[in-house]
Amino acid sequence: MVSSRRDFSRRRIGAAAALVLAGAALAGCGGGGSSTDPNRGKDAKSFTLTITRNAIAGGKNAGEAEWLTRTVIPGFVAAEKAKGITAKVTFRGQGVDDEAYKTKLALDLKSRSGADIMDIDGIWVGEFAQAGYIKPLSEVVGAPADAWDGWPQIAGSVQQLALFDGKKYGIPSGTDGRLLYFNKRLFAQAGLPADWQPKSWQDIVAAGRALKKLSGVTPIQLDAGTAMGEATSMQGVLPLLAGAGAQIYQDGKWTGGGQALKNVLGLYAQIYGSEGLGDPKLQEEAKGRDKSFEEFAAGKIGVLAEGDYLWRDVLNPKDGVAKMRTRDTDVGFALIPAVSPGKGVRGQSFVSMSGGPLTVMNPNTKYPQQAFEFMAFMNSAEMVKARTAGTPEITSRTDVNKQILAGDPLLTFISEKVLPVTSYRPGLSVYPQVSTALQEATAAVVSGKSPDQAAAQYTKKLEGIVGGPSHVSAQ
Repeated sequence: MVSSRRDFSRRRIGAAAALVLAGAALAGCGGGGSSTDPNRGKDAKSFTLTITRNAIAGGKNAGEAEWLTRTVIPGFVAAEKAKGITAKVTFRGQGVDDEAYKTKLALDLKSRSGADIMDIDGIWVGEFAQAGYIKPLSEVVGAPADAWDGWPQIAGSVQQLALFDGKKYGIPSGTDGRLLYFNKRLFAQAGLPADWQPKSWQDIVAAGRALKKLSGVTPIQLDAGTAMGEATSMQGVLPLLAGAGAQIYQDGKWTGGGQALKNVLGLYAQIYGSEGLGDPKLQEEAKGRDKSFEEFAAGKIGVLAEGDYLWRDVLNPKDGVAKMRTRDTDVGFALIPAVSPGKGVRGQSFVSMSGGPLTVMNPNTKYPQQAFEFMAFMNSAEMVKARTAGTPEITSRTDVNKQILAGDPLLTFISEKVLPVTSYRPGLSVYPQVSTALQEATAAVVSGKSPDQAAAQYTKKLEGIVGGPSHVSAQ
């Protein structure tokens, strides 16, 4: 069975899909409006729905396809039959690259066709909303959308994944989180505690200094540069920016090279410059991230900033890509601290970044009430538990996480400690270009430029990307 687990730091927005979405945004709508009556088809005694996601039996994300066809759809049809209603639900699975999947959805929605229910990456929400392809649930469904009994089980921080301009566009189905991993054996050798939890960035630097005394050990790996791609942004810049009290996009403006970003780049300068706590060459290698995994698994890196993907699919002693036999005993984990206590975004002392998919509705569906009923059923505690059977993962539901993650300390830690303080990337079409500019800023610092120089260059490039200084904050 092909795993359905994903690493959301790897997601890229494809050029073809971006062009489709940009065209719709410029046109002012996504190929025409949809009916404004959320109760159309409400009293139908028989109805047909279609659902699509990038999953296919025997191929990509096969587990999700099997769960939908063998558990969710039959269960929903039976529940409707018990109410005297005949439901036919068809799954249109796809197994393609994310770019091709996104382009297909965009073209379908632009032409007011396509499936009634679909899964999208959370980072696409803003683009699809601005293009007019999806509408807030409250508009498409009405009052039942806000009355769903599952919302109290999805933390407010996780609900951010489905929000754009303060409105909810779908139901988050899963998420992840970023944190600091550390090697307990190396920490013991360096005289550092096994229950290490830094409370500031300088606590991280202090640990790096202690680890630097160990021969053959790179004290800290903080992804930097363009070769690391989106991992530089998600594992490094964005959580640190949140720790400096800023979001990359806030109140309609993009964060420029002000003090918050200078603080972030200053930490990179310490690690890769003045303190010599990281390996600059590793940040330039085409497969530097994979190599960092291997080195951490081999006990050659002391502290590594990463997502739960590292624990689940990389270091996994059974089938990881860089198996670490002693993972469960030798790997510690800690929250990412703000620059200093209480100085993070929203006044937080600890921060993180997350990604994840969500289920959205085609606003042109003939049966909005029934489509939402299916979405709610699919994201019920019973169905979510069925989806994760045998492959524990962080779901959007706190009640399910408490049950299925009890045997996994890392995933429990993320569910209980990381998700309440996490943030999400803005789902806007220019974000990938902004992300690349951030990566270039870290590369400049790693190569020797000052944080002030790199921040100034970043600001200039950012203004060109987002439409000028009026769209950039000096925060």
